[in-house]
This record gives sequence, structure tokens and C-alpha cells, in this order.
Amino acid sequence: MAGTQTTPTVDELLAELAELEDPRIREVNQRHGDDHGVNLTQLRAVAKRLKTQPELARALWATSDTAARLLALLVCRPKTYQRDELDTMLREAGTPKVHDWLVNYVVKKHPAAEDLRLAWLVDPDPVIASAGWALTTERVVKKPDGLDLPRLLDVIESEMKDAPDRLQWAMNECLAQIGIHNPDLRPRALAIGERLEVLKDYPTSPGCTSPYAPTWITEMVRRQSD
Repeated sequence: MAGTQTTPTVDELLAELAELEDPRIREVNQRHGDDHGVNLTQLRAVAKRLKTQPELARALWATSDTAARLLALLVCRPKTYQRDELDTMLREAGTPKVHDWLVNYVVKKHPAAEDLRLAWLVDPDPVIASAGWALTTERVVKKPDGLDLPRLLDVIESEMKDAPDRLQWAMNECLAQIGIHNPDLRPRALAIGERLEVLKDYPTSPGCTSPYAPTWITEMVRRQSD
């Protein structure tokens, strides 16, 4: 029928994504542990055309292709996943970008987010634990009631310095957000950051805020008071 738009097959979408592949983008992404070369603005345009399609999202995820999985996370419906399904997906995410999008675009919108946060926070795999810390940071900012913030600072103080990169980055963000949003805990958050010196020498582009927690906290508090 004229005007009817059929949904592309998974193979057709894989071919479309392959055509969008840019070797220069792949080269940049590979420095950060990612293995795709698709411009994310173009990827989002494909997702916008497809709209929400839960079954297609599952099929795209099953390909194990990074670009296809990123597209899947844009066209899925978070609540259609089971709690254990999300746990499995995180463990097979593979690359940092897929991991981050899964946590931010799907898990944070899921009814089991708190249950997963608590489970992942104590997971022995540091990459999985980093997702637990990312969800904890979300609560620090948006739903802090019920969190033991001093206890979180205890853990950060004792474990962040020697944590693997992904986990260290997630714990550092939690430290910064605790300091930014809690004036009573700010002196301790600043002191922890200054003593541990995590990310102190991280290269920061002009106009961007350093991820070094004392600098980050101080700058964001200054902006809030302007």
C-alpha cells in the first residue's frame, strides 16, 4: 500500500550501519576501548526513523555488533526487559559506550534499577561494580533519601585510589556529586579528593571542568552561587 513504511530487517540495518562506518571515527573510538566507527549523530538519526521497536532491539542486540547494540539501546523499551536480562546484558556489553548507554538509557528507567544498583555495587567484577556506582551517583543527585552518604565516602576513601580505571572513574564521580550536593559533607569530600589525588593530572580541554574532584566540586558550587 502506498505510504506504508516497512521495518528494515536486521541484516539491512547492519548493512546501513556498515555504510556509515568512518575509519577516522573508529580510530578515535578505539583509543577509548570502543570498536565502532559510526558517527553517533547519524546513529541517532537512524533510531529516530525506526522509533521504539522492542523486538527489533532484542534482535539487534543479539548480533553482538557494537553499533547495532547502540542502536538497539536507542529503539528499545526499557520496561520490556526482565531484571536478570539486564544483568546479563551488562555482563556482555563489551565496550565502554555500550555499557554507559545501557546503564543510562535503559537501567536507570527500569523498575529494578535499585535492586540492580545494590547487586552491582558489590560485584567482584570492577566493570560491573562501576555500573553500581553510576546508579548510586544518580541517586546521590536525584533521590538521596535513604543513602548512607558518610558510608559511601568511607568506601571511596579506602578503595578508590587503587581501583581499576572504569571503577575508579565511577567512584570519583560519586565523590564529586556528594561534595557538590551536600554542603555538610563537602569539606570531607574535598579532603578525600585532595589526599588521594585521583585524576589530578587528567588532561582537560579548554572550557571543560577537570574531573579532579576538588576542582570539580569547587567549580560547580561556584556556578550554583552565581
